[in-house]
Amino acid sequence: MTAIFTVADMTCGHCEKTVRAALSEALPGAAVTIDLPSHKVTVEGDRAKAEEAIREAGYTPETAAA
Repeated sequence: MTAIFTVADMTCGHCEKTVRAALSEALPGAAVTIDLPSHKVTVEGDRAKAEEAIREAGYTPETAAA
């Protein structure tokens, strides 16, 4: 399953690294793609776990259309 989120409060390289690390910890081995300029995060795996990981990292994910 592919989950796509818009994370508007992910604004810099540090934010991107934090989100990527949180997703890697929550979903080991999952493919994660982050497009910082558009604030899009795409992750393979459980949508609920991914959303929770992003929230626990301090960000506000919104479900985005593909």
